[in-house]
Amino acid sequence: MAESPENTPKIDDSASDHPEGDLPDIVDLVMEMGALPPASGPTPRVPARLEALVATATSYAKAASSDNTQNAYAKDWRHFTSWCRREGFNPLPPSSQVIGLYIGACASGSVIDTAAGDPKRGAPALSVATIERRLSGLAWNFTQRGVPMDRADRHIATVLAGIRRKHAKPPRQKEAVLGDDIKAMVATLSHDLRGLRDRAILLLGFAGGLRRSEIVGLDVVRDDHSDGAGWIEIFPDQGVLVTLRGKTGWREVEVGRGASDQTCPVAALESWIRFGRIAKGPLFRRIFKDNKTVDVERLSDKHVARLVKQTALAAGIRSDLPEGERALLFSGHSLRAGLASSADIGERYVQKQLGHASPEMTRKYQRRRDRFRTNLTKASGL
Repeated sequence: MAESPENTPKIDDSASDHPEGDLPDIVDLVMEMGALPPASGPTPRVPARLEALVATATSYAKAASSDNTQNAYAKDWRHFTSWCRREGFNPLPPSSQVIGLYIGACASGSVIDTAAGDPKRGAPALSVATIERRLSGLAWNFTQRGVPMDRADRHIATVLAGIRRKHAKPPRQKEAVLGDDIKAMVATLSHDLRGLRDRAILLLGFAGGLRRSEIVGLDVVRDDHSDGAGWIEIFPDQGVLVTLRGKTGWREVEVGRGASDQTCPVAALESWIRFGRIAKGPLFRRIFKDNKTVDVERLSDKHVARLVKQTALAAGIRSDLPEGERALLFSGHSLRAGLASSADIGERYVQKQLGHASPEMTRKYQRRRDRFRTNLTKASGL
């Protein structure tokens, strides 16, 4: 399967203007759309009358995927092209044999770790999930450059099947925080401005089954911010309606009022909006060190992950485990999994709240709710 380096063309940067760039192909593609076809010679510059249109089309092209996705795909491309350079392969056009060698190197840990500073030191072997994600990133990059990759080719598919068979492990899911857990976590927060904000984040994220990116992407009112992922509408006697923009379109999430104001997500949200004096723009924002001034900038989704981890540890959740292991159990996804595991209602209601397309996906989130509810050992007479 391997191609001999002597018979394989060396990397030629002229094959791609930006072989390792951060998505230059999108801009180049749009520039080509606005350029007039020349009779001969190099492509002329975009006419001045089309510059504004090119800029608009470029912004739409970049908005086709999220910043996190673009950054991940750019990282995948840099990693692959760096490996090709060291091994003497050309990354373009895509060679199924070369890609098969690449994923084999990733799985075995034989890829040189340039970040470690030792040219002979190998990077840690990648997990099956990471390799599959990296293949998706390469496929996207090749497609954007007009040379699609055939992932079903035997040189790729067979190697990947062997990697799955030899290295696949059950996914390590984050711990779900249940109803009593979230109450204990909220109790660890102070009652100052930062505490009001973080309390609203935890309770709304849990009751809505929201992803951390969805939480920080909310605006106070509709169509209020260009980078927003949704908005909220508060109904005084009922609850809050959260409208979210997902991968497949818009969806609505209903968050009702709780039995107690201390743990009610709607009451917490109202308190944060009132004392934070937030009338428009991003709902959750950074707070300056004086703990009195609210910034205009949107809060990072990393804050949600840190908040869940810090409050879970402070509340003593899973105190039966060592501190180091406990710190690895919790993340922003613990809120979403917690709702699925805590809500003792029909599965279809949980599925709708989480926005899942299939019941099977919802069941993956219900990690503790149905555990040992049905005892087939006793049912069989033992």
